[in-house]
Formats: sequence, structure tokens, C-alpha cells
Amino acid sequence: MPETPEPERSPQQDAIDARAAERKAARARIEQQGTWVDLQVRQAMERGDFDNLPGAGKPIEGLGETHDPQWWVKRLVEREQITVLPPALQLRKDDAALEEAIDALAGEREARAFVEDFNARVIRARYTPVDGPPLVTMPRDVEATLAAWRERRAQRRRTRAAAQAAAPPSPSRRGRWWPRPRR
Repeated sequence: MPETPEPERSPQQDAIDARAAERKAARARIEQQGTWVDLQVRQAMERGDFDNLPGAGKPIEGLGETHDPQWWVKRLVEREQITVLPPALQLRKDDAALEEAIDALAGEREARAFVEDFNARVIRARYTPVDGPPLVTMPRDVEATLAAWRERRAQRRRTRAAAQAAAPPSPSRRGRWWPRPRR
């Protein structure tokens, strides 16, 4: 029996077949992924990864209360302990902690930049409309603040040097800094 030639395929038919094959492959991947996830969960349960989780056996917190669309923001603020203050109060807080903050800095250039940034924020807040309590924080005198910073730093160094001088000398091990070869 003579073979019948196959009819010629159009490019459109090839594209349709290719899309159908892609859909079939995607469906198979999704089904396979579901079984993979189930396998991972089952293995984790066998290992005991889900045992003694925090909140196990307790009612779900906030369940049954009225729905708050901003619940996730409130939980984030509570968990991360984020405080958002009006600019005047934030500047008061920053002013109170300024010496401690610049004492943690290593060099005078960094301390100067920190104080100048603080002053720029104070001046910017003075020229913006008031949100919340009035702004009573004044800009810092940069040179006076840095002079006090230098004095505190010198005092810390003197205290540290005195503590090191008063400490008993540690036994020094003089010797090679490289290991000896074993024989």
C-alpha cells in the first residue's frame, strides 16, 4: 500500500501546537511542585521541625476581634519597636542623646558632620509648619560641642591608660610566631 504524504503544516498550526505543549509542561511542573512541597512538609514533620512552636496550643491572638485593615502595620511597629515622633519631639530626643551619639564616633570629622547634620535638621524644622508640639530645640554650637567631645575623649583615654597601668602585666610568651615543624 502506498504511503500517503502528510499534509503541509502551517506556521500558525506549529505555534498552536507549541503553546499547547508549553501549557501541558507547565501543568505537569505545577503538579510536580505540589508533590515536592508535600514531601518537604512531611519530612519536616518527621524531623520534628513543627514541634514546640511558639503559640502551640494557644488561641490565635486577635481572633474574633473586629477587623482592622492596618493590623499588619501595627504588628510591625510593635514587633520592631518603631517609634514615630513629631519632628519637635524627635529633635528633643536627639538633642538629649547627642553627646552619647558623638562619643561613639571614631574621628573628629565624623563628629563634626553629625553635629552639622543635627543643626541642619533643627533649622529645617524651624522653617516648616508645626506638626505637634512647638519646637524648642536650638542648634548646637559646633565648635563648643566638638571641644567638649575632645575633652571627654581625652578623659576616656586617660582613664583607659590608668587602668592598663594599674593592671598586672600579662605574662608574655616570647618565641616564634610560626609553628615549629614536627619531627
